[in-house]
Amino acid sequence: MAETTSSHNGKINIAIDGPAGAGKSTIARMVASMLSYVYVDTGAMYRAATWYLQKLGIGPEEVDRVLHSVQNLGIELIPGEDGQKVIVNGQDVTAEIRSLTVSSQVSRYAQIEGLRSWLVSLQRDMALRKGVVMDGRDIGTTVLPDAEVKVFMTATVEERARRRFKEMQDQQGITLEMIARDIAERDRLDQEREISPLRQAEDAILLDTTRLTPQEAAERIVSLSQSYGRENRNDL
Repeated sequence: MAETTSSHNGKINIAIDGPAGAGKSTIARMVASMLSYVYVDTGAMYRAATWYLQKLGIGPEEVDRVLHSVQNLGIELIPGEDGQKVIVNGQDVTAEIRSLTVSSQVSRYAQIEGLRSWLVSLQRDMALRKGVVMDGRDIGTTVLPDAEVKVFMTATVEERARRRFKEMQDQQGITLEMIARDIAERDRLDQEREISPLRQAEDAILLDTTRLTPQEAAERIVSLSQSYGRENRNDL
């Protein structure tokens, strides 16, 4: 591992896992900015695939149609001053993939082994050059098991629902209770799925963000990453 790190100017890969609404995307983006790393939002990739398949009228139970259709799916993650843009086949779907319609179904599509394998392959390619901050639900356990720093981020269901509700207040008819139920159901599906279930990697650091600001959480992860660099500098 040390040899690989040295060949990439000392940069490492950081894997951040955790349940829906724990603040992974916001905090991972901040960590990447603070370290001048590349941020890869894997959750957005699953959401993009879900949005695309829903537009085609293909349900998660139609596995053969799903796997056939994603062959024509192109996903781009483009960083910008206002955050990361998600492009599907040339169309900006950054806002659309955050809808409750997508949120309520993304875990069901994510259980499809062939779809996960396809997206995991894309994600691993993105991390080959090191210097990547990647967040999701199986990054430290499946996608990047050799990541130098792994964090399992969590928060109470109530706090996660409150955060997601704040993000979605412009969507009419959405209540805090609805979001809390959706998050609890996504937790269940993510933890019980057969393929790459949500779980904390044995060598991951647990970070509860319930009472932390995004800045505080990001600073803790940056500190972990810098500590790793100092501890392994003699091996580089």
